[in-house]
Amino acid sequence: MSNVYSKRLLTEHHQLFPGLLTAVAILILSGCASKPLMPYTTDTTPLVLVPAVQSAEQDKRGRFREIFCEVLKAREGSVPDYRPCDEALTTVGNEPPGTGEPVNLGQSQRRLVTFFVPGVGWDCFSNWLDMQDTIPTHIRQFGYDMVTLDVDGLSSSTSNAEMIRDAILAMPHEGTQPDLVLVGYSKGAPDILEAIVNYPEIHDRVAAVVSAAGSVGGSPLANDAEQSDLDMLQHFPGAECTAGDGGGLNSMRPDTRKAWFAENTLPEGINYYSLSTFPEPERISSILRGTYKKLGKVDARNDSQVIFYDQFIPGSTLVAYLNADHWALAVPIARTHDIVGEILVDKNDYPREALHEALLRFIEEDLQDTGQ
Repeated sequence: MSNVYSKRLLTEHHQLFPGLLTAVAILILSGCASKPLMPYTTDTTPLVLVPAVQSAEQDKRGRFREIFCEVLKAREGSVPDYRPCDEALTTVGNEPPGTGEPVNLGQSQRRLVTFFVPGVGWDCFSNWLDMQDTIPTHIRQFGYDMVTLDVDGLSSSTSNAEMIRDAILAMPHEGTQPDLVLVGYSKGAPDILEAIVNYPEIHDRVAAVVSAAGSVGGSPLANDAEQSDLDMLQHFPGAECTAGDGGGLNSMRPDTRKAWFAENTLPEGINYYSLSTFPEPERISSILRGTYKKLGKVDARNDSQVIFYDQFIPGSTLVAYLNADHWALAVPIARTHDIVGEILVDKNDYPREALHEALLRFIEEDLQDTGQ
């Protein structure tokens, strides 16, 4: 065997091991097929399911599509994973038309700062992921900025909410307008919502809250697992996460999230937005197809981890449905681990840099229009 071929095999094994460990964790979290994901019980908060346009302040998908399409067109060739606009967005139902207004592609006047709160287990695999700061680098060209908060990946939303509060109060602030856009990915969304409710002292810093594939209403997959299953992520290669308060999984259970909304009201004076992942079935990576099918027993309109309607913040502005699975939205695995990308995470490409620029431009325009 040649030295070149030997090195190739060693590299593949080094890259594939974390991916296979992730696959094992996913299989455990998906549980046995015979157990209902949403078991019968009368011990539940009374619920109703209504169209998003009835529970949203506004459906502004048409305007966001205009902005996203213009950004994609302007940035083709300068940002990774380019995809035509109509392939990057999923048209769901009757999407309203755009406004026809021109799209500003120049410098930001508001200079918004994204405060990104990641999902469950992020600090367990972030070292292996080896993410590059491509989104912050891209949006800084236009006067925006971005910071990521390393919350406890295995802790409860209540515990992480306090970390969010402390981090916001420690950040420098210039000017008189709120400048932070809190973007919650996956479990990061309920972490942010609890922080907003529990700590009013941060309200004057927060311009907007965004659910980005957020588990706002929880995920039925969490009903079929235990926290001890999630704790496996502490053994991920290079993991620096701890068990935290041990409440991470419970915070993602649908009953927990619905009960929280029944007892809490989101504060006024902050704009809320929902950005949902609603992929075509063929846009699900191979490693995620098991949980996609598992969750499909409740509703096939899911991103492999969360059903599309459970990503929606009640009373928020509906921004878009993205043709991306849960990982493709925020976890660029295939960019730094090509073998894993080829075999396990084969639908991980998405124009995340262009998406984030478009989101901030959309929010800046909307804040101006609403007088915020």
